[in-house]
Amino acid sequence: MNAAVRAVTRMGIYVGAKVFLIYEGYEGLVEGGENIKQANWLSVSNIIQLGGTVIGSARCKAFMTREGRLAAAYNLVQRGITNLCVIGGDGSLTGANIFRSEWGSLLEELVGEGKISETTAETYSHLNIAGLVGSIDNDFCGTDMTIGTDSALHRIMEVIDAITTTAQSHQRTFVLEVMGRHCGYLALVSALASGADWLFIPEAPPEDGWENFMCERLGETRSRGSRLNIIIIAEGAIDRNGKPISSSYVKDLVVQRLGYDTRVTVLGHVQRGGTPSAFDRVLVGGSPCTRWGPAPPPPRECGKLRPGAVGGPTLCLLASPSPGCGSQRCRRTLPVAILRRRAARGTTGFLSRSFENNWNIYKLLAHQKVSKEKTNFSLAILNVGAPAAGMNAAVRSAVRTGISQGHTVYVVHDGFEGLAKGQVQEVGWHHVAGWLGRGGSMLGTKRTLPKGHMESIVENIRTYNIHALLVIGGFEAYEGVLQLVEARGRYEELCIVMCVIPATISNNVPGTDFSLGTDTAVNAAMESCDRIKQSASGTKRRVFIVETMGGYCGYLATVAGIAVGADAAYVFEDPFNIHDLKTNVEHMTEKMKTDIQRGLVLRNEKCHEHYTTDFLYNLYSSEGKGVFDCRTNVLGHLQQGGAPTPFDRNYGTKLGVKAMLWMSEKLQAVYRKGRVFANSPDSACVIGLQKKAVAFSPVMELKNDTDFEHRMPREQWWLSLRLMLKMLAHYRISLADYVSGELEHVTRRTLSIEKGF
Repeated sequence: MNAAVRAVTRMGIYVGAKVFLIYEGYEGLVEGGENIKQANWLSVSNIIQLGGTVIGSARCKAFMTREGRLAAAYNLVQRGITNLCVIGGDGSLTGANIFRSEWGSLLEELVGEGKISETTAETYSHLNIAGLVGSIDNDFCGTDMTIGTDSALHRIMEVIDAITTTAQSHQRTFVLEVMGRHCGYLALVSALASGADWLFIPEAPPEDGWENFMCERLGETRSRGSRLNIIIIAEGAIDRNGKPISSSYVKDLVVQRLGYDTRVTVLGHVQRGGTPSAFDRVLVGGSPCTRWGPAPPPPRECGKLRPGAVGGPTLCLLASPSPGCGSQRCRRTLPVAILRRRAARGTTGFLSRSFENNWNIYKLLAHQKVSKEKTNFSLAILNVGAPAAGMNAAVRSAVRTGISQGHTVYVVHDGFEGLAKGQVQEVGWHHVAGWLGRGGSMLGTKRTLPKGHMESIVENIRTYNIHALLVIGGFEAYEGVLQLVEARGRYEELCIVMCVIPATISNNVPGTDFSLGTDTAVNAAMESCDRIKQSASGTKRRVFIVETMGGYCGYLATVAGIAVGADAAYVFEDPFNIHDLKTNVEHMTEKMKTDIQRGLVLRNEKCHEHYTTDFLYNLYSSEGKGVFDCRTNVLGHLQQGGAPTPFDRNYGTKLGVKAMLWMSEKLQAVYRKGRVFANSPDSACVIGLQKKAVAFSPVMELKNDTDFEHRMPREQWWLSLRLMLKMLAHYRISLADYVSGELEHVTRRTLSIEKGF
């Protein structure tokens, strides 16, 4: 929420509006007085990394009455406020909707009581309300993600990872209860990200006799050598008769039927606390306001903000897209979203197709089913390039999906080099158990390209009768598959189906907006920068120059810079010269002469041949002498390690399933006369997230869109974010260059039509 408060405040000030912070929610709006204070730029300085909300929040019974809303309207009119931004959940936004609908009659009543004049009522007759959905349950229609959900998943996964180690040591079963009274999103996604043995959510009550099925499943898992069981239950879980299923009941059941040492952990409000994740700071907490600016944009007249516009009150929901959706920004009318959510409450069934898709993937991967009829197809999976978090999740889901399709599945150790050396191993369902939360690459990975080992690779493809290759990795994975495709004319064995899952912290693979592992790397860089800034809390006026990885691609530096509120982020794609550096240093010096105590400058490792990290350190140190001192920090491989974030675990899982299903369809299509022969361009593709949909792009078509010298796509969607980074750092940027969101009128019908997965 603080990221949203900061961005709304600064963007409002940026466009010339007076911005007021209302403390303690609707209670402060009703009481007025010191609860409504005008903000300046520094009012929201150094809050982006804080959990909770610095302006407070409170449930307000008074606002639920007409008298309370009348007082709130009077307090707004007294200060000339006609644009209200409400950050909250169902109760907050429902209250905003009622307030909007009554606005005209409230002003009439104030006129009747003699509290305001008719002229004043006419002047402030139009009220704009923008709603930003803040709810850890992710239970609101009309937006893909709500503010706080990703951070809550981080808290849950931290607990699950910690519990897993003790459960393995003591051979225990753990029952984890997570929040979700009406919506099981947190339970479902955390189960998907942890590979939980059993899951209870209110949307999908278990079939009658579930007690027997669950105990059989747990016993079967133990008999195969597993030392632990994880059961996740949403607090609102029910059976088919509407009877609540409690964590204590599940625990007693396991103890009585199986005799396992079983413990219950109720996470409770732990899920609401802690530092916000990068996703929440940038793509959720920042996207409705940071990326899109105030909405609706305050109308202008002769360069000045005017208090209202013709027509009735306007209420919009600022909808957040999935990550990677650089151009998919929208503002949606809110009442329909509230109605649909309310209609879904108390009923079984899923709020969205993506939710249902998560449920189906969990069921597919959690337990091995009796496979279909065995096919004649053999598929191999390998990792190529530098390690990236989420690789193991993708391998696990691909292996299990392939086996469920009846295929023979091989894994290759050490990338293309391992394929050349014959390091090929057939795997089963349980070979990949426990891989979801592991960082790095369990298969081993190397940067070796196939060009120098083509004969050996072809020979082993023939030896193991491989019909399809799934290559998970970075730019080398894409380039390697491109080399194999280009060699099809010389080697018939390479006329097989191939797919690349982009997995790299650099986010530099063509064909996708968002690579696997990027979210983990951004979080690692963000957490490091948070600590670096905090290290100077007792020191006045210090500037840090921080170097990030990414090769020539500046995505990591840019997005991490937004997440930590950096003053500047130097990247290769946004060329800069000595005059720009001079402007930046002067800007920093002026800021440091105010109450701001710390500065942060990020630099991508290959942003400039001559303006190195040491050069920037010397420049800032020299020009800031007497105003601030300077320190440097090179984050290095810290960004490549660690356990994958919940997002990367789930993203890798979904991409692995989607890629394997696509390859299965392609194999069926190209199977002729007892053999596989695939030589069309669309038989070798990169799977990626493009805007809101998963797309398969032929590698030969992507070749023209690739800058091979600098190892990245020629067009980068995220460059548009850099204007917003500069705006929030108080640089004067022309609003004509800034791309805002578009107003989309949403009906029940359009809400039911969903793209992507």
